[in-house]
Amino acid sequence: MAAAKIKKGDSVVVLSGKDKGMTGTVSKVLPKEGKVIVEGANVATRHRKPSQANPQGGIDRREAPMHIAKVAVADPKDGKPTRVRFEERDGKKVRVAVKSGETIDG
Repeated sequence: MAAAKIKKGDSVVVLSGKDKGMTGTVSKVLPKEGKVIVEGANVATRHRKPSQANPQGGIDRREAPMHIAKVAVADPKDGKPTRVRFEERDGKKVRVAVKSGETIDG
């Protein structure tokens, strides 16, 4: 299995869909499905009937998973979307932004 180019806590830019251009942080990665959940992006609403557990009912809003190809890591230098490459620096494998050459994780 290949190393993850997008990880939990990364700052990402949404590339397509209704939230195109939006930036947010990854709150969860679902590698088996190839999806990520980005805070504030791809918000799905669900109308809930009143129940014993939730007597008020109402509208639930929550982030739905989106395909990993719809997001790109934000460059640490300027915040624009960039691809990620792996390099060995000081004997450690680190993720590097292709655009600026900056390391994404320490």
